[in-house]
Amino acid sequence: MGDGKDPDKVLDIRTADIKRAAPDFHKGAEDLSKALTALVKSLDGLGEPWGHDKQGNEFGNAYKPLQKKIESAAGVLVLGLTSIHEAMADMADGHVDHDELVAGVFTEVKVPGKDGGTGEH
Repeated sequence: MGDGKDPDKVLDIRTADIKRAAPDFHKGAEDLSKALTALVKSLDGLGEPWGHDKQGNEFGNAYKPLQKKIESAAGVLVLGLTSIHEAMADMADGHVDHDELVAGVFTEVKVPGKDGGTGEH
């Protein structure tokens, strides 16, 4: 994609770059999902390992309400990475379709009856 070094090149989209980058987001989503699953299973299996003394209770009271928020936020990140992957693939396909459409606009069209009826322009 454009490196920003050429001021005359505002946007330089290469579909190959987009298609090459899209799977990275999918892989990231898979890795984060696996890590989140492992975290949830581990934490659920441990119970409350911090104990129930004064410090343990303080930690538990601060941590437990945030635990679900952290898990939820990580889940949102997984969905976000997945949607970026899908959007990049769609964008690459749409860019190719758009390029073909624009190329068609500038293709010479034969108009019947023009230039003596030969159908050529």
